[in-house]
Amino acid sequence: MSDFHVDIQRVRANFGHAAASYEQHDALQREVQQLLLERLDFYLQQPERIIDVGAGTGRGSAMLKKRYAKAQLIAVDAALPMLHAAKAHTGWLKPFVRVCGEATALPLPDHSVDILHSNLCFQWIDDLSALFGECARVLKPGGMLLFSTFGPDTLRELRAAWASVDQHSHVSRFLDMHDVGDAMIAAGLRDPVLDVDRYTLTYSEPKALLRELKGLGATHADRGRERALTGKHHFQRMLAAYEAMRVDGRIPATWEVVTAHAWGPPPGQSRRGKDGGEIASFSLDSLRGSRRR
Repeated sequence: MSDFHVDIQRVRANFGHAAASYEQHDALQREVQQLLLERLDFYLQQPERIIDVGAGTGRGSAMLKKRYAKAQLIAVDAALPMLHAAKAHTGWLKPFVRVCGEATALPLPDHSVDILHSNLCFQWIDDLSALFGECARVLKPGGMLLFSTFGPDTLRELRAAWASVDQHSHVSRFLDMHDVGDAMIAAGLRDPVLDVDRYTLTYSEPKALLRELKGLGATHADRGRERALTGKHHFQRMLAAYEAMRVDGRIPATWEVVTAHAWGPPPGQSRRGKDGGEIASFSLDSLRGSRRR
């Protein structure tokens, strides 16, 4: 598994600063959102509570509320300015609740969520054990987890352009689908299904891609990133290296997108502990009367 570590405070600040500009640059996010909504066809019940983790400006939350009008919809995001922006998508006919919180510490009781949805948020969380353990905790038995995240091939051209200049970290790294799947199984989530799609977006120049990343809040947030200012000469060399990758007159940028779903574990299903052992939990009521006299 990759040893990268995400600077959570930097992620929160990046997305907070991008709240006003996010929807000017989110074409890919909208496309991936449609893929997630298609997976909801596998969910055959009427949910009572849905949580949208990393809800951002609330566009996906509004779509979920429209599909399940009678369900309670809770939009959770770590960046408060994003939740302020999400107010534009919560109407008085189909309102949803907005809560500031972290994906690894959801402010919800155990086994209280029917659908946990997250569109392109989980890539900013490096503790997959804590993340999916929390998903398994809040999901009802048989509840549905569906999410998307970026894979390691994302922005490979930009990464290669920087690598031709120096060996410092300039582009965020993302975990492989197999690491994500292993972490889901270790948390006790049932029957995970993961798929990978690759998108190539094109730009008039490398700076247009950089402006889009900044507008989305998706800028470099690894703790190991270079903290000193990048010199103008270094930056120009990177741009020149990226220019050499033009295809049909356009600058390509690859986005590797993992989409997945799984199901909440039944009561007592074991999960893998950090020491490699198996952990199972049962409610107290399920144990009443089991003691022999």
